[in-house]
Amino acid sequence: MRKHGRPKSIITDRLRSYGAALKELGIADSQETGRWLNNRAENSHLPFRRRERAMLRFRRMRSLQKFAAVHASFYNLFNSERSLTSRSNFKLNRAAALAEWRGLCVE
Repeated sequence: MRKHGRPKSIITDRLRSYGAALKELGIADSQETGRWLNNRAENSHLPFRRRERAMLRFRRMRSLQKFAAVHASFYNLFNSERSLTSRSNFKLNRAAALAEWRGLCVE
């Protein structure tokens, strides 16, 4: 807040609790609610929701923990932001990750 200053507006969905909290902070007039205004915040949660949907299949906590441990290591190894690197670097990183994964599976 000190570096960038106060926000001009705060975009939320239409939950009444947001309005009450902002009123208590004294910034209720800076709240904006609209049908598609909150899309940026909602879309940032999509990977988390995808993981949640996958976790719903498990009935036992132990099998869920096994899945989560394997999924985390696999996802961290193979997920690289394609938009941040060039195609050649992306393919090199992908090949290195696949070689490392195959090395882990053989041992």
